[in-house]
Amino acid sequence: MKVFHSDLQALHQPRMFLKAGQLVPNPETTARANVIFDALGGAGFERVASTYHGLDAVLAVHDAGLVKFLETGYEAWARLPNAGAEIVANTHPGGRFRHRPESIVGQAGFYSQDAACPIAAGTWWAAVAAAGCAADAALAVMGGEALAYALCRPPGHHATRSQVGGFCYLNNAAIAAQLLRGRFDRVAILDVDVHHGNGTQDIFYHRSDVFFTSIHGDPNGFYPFFSGTPGECGEGEGLGFNLNVPFPVGSGNIEVMCALASVLAAVRSYAPQALVLSLGFDAHEKDPHGAHRVSTAGFMSMAQAISELGLPCVAVQEGGYLHEELGSLARDFLHVLSGHC
Repeated sequence: MKVFHSDLQALHQPRMFLKAGQLVPNPETTARANVIFDALGGAGFERVASTYHGLDAVLAVHDAGLVKFLETGYEAWARLPNAGAEIVANTHPGGRFRHRPESIVGQAGFYSQDAACPIAAGTWWAAVAAAGCAADAALAVMGGEALAYALCRPPGHHATRSQVGGFCYLNNAAIAAQLLRGRFDRVAILDVDVHHGNGTQDIFYHRSDVFFTSIHGDPNGFYPFFSGTPGECGEGEGLGFNLNVPFPVGSGNIEVMCALASVLAAVRSYAPQALVLSLGFDAHEKDPHGAHRVSTAGFMSMAQAISELGLPCVAVQEGGYLHEELGSLARDFLHVLSGHC
């Protein structure tokens, strides 16, 4: 199996983020990708440096204004008197307010959902590199590979068409799915990260050619709070092509596998020709930020169930934060996943 990665992703070194009113160390570190990369050395994995360049795949799913802000915003921010080391928004427009200001401080809020996406000098290049990994993995599957894995960092599934959020800047899974549409008429995205993939949902909410489904912690008590309910079913042409199955915060293997069974049945009913798997490991019982209790054995059961779809698959790394089992968990999950692809 090919594993796409990029050394440029290490250029993103976020320091802090705002959580429950406190600035705390940002857990979305280079180390989390490094331990996965190291664990995938050998044993049937072919680690391939990403070669995708350009912004065509990014602009196919993202607003050009957001892309320009990410590309050029830090330079403008650094010229501010007494500016902090990272762009962090301190103001956000409400639902009725959609004026895009010229001020970089205002744009930071305009293009951000929350205060969890600090932007520094290397953030743009890391985000583009992560997107390139997803694009390369999609192109590999379009070329005949049964399964390809994009080791993306920063992750992407909270990034909407026009806003960053939740450690995510560009939506890697959406980029992969849109590219797959170049060969396959019907594509499904299955998000098993413990947080709802609100950004991916936003991008495909009005479309029927890409079916989006997510299992995640109940948003009544869990990030991203404002999306991920069962009542969000798509709109317009996309009505009926969006499915959310939340489980209670603190859930373990049984609850998560029941949710997964529901969405897998829906994927089979949709009958896609290819699958994008937004792969988060943050429901694991040892994850320091997930608040759930899925065991390693539970993740292997998830991988087995997903593999039985028998679809060409692009696996895109989302969440999963540093603990002693993260590398082996990713390695073993991908081994099981590859068994039927």
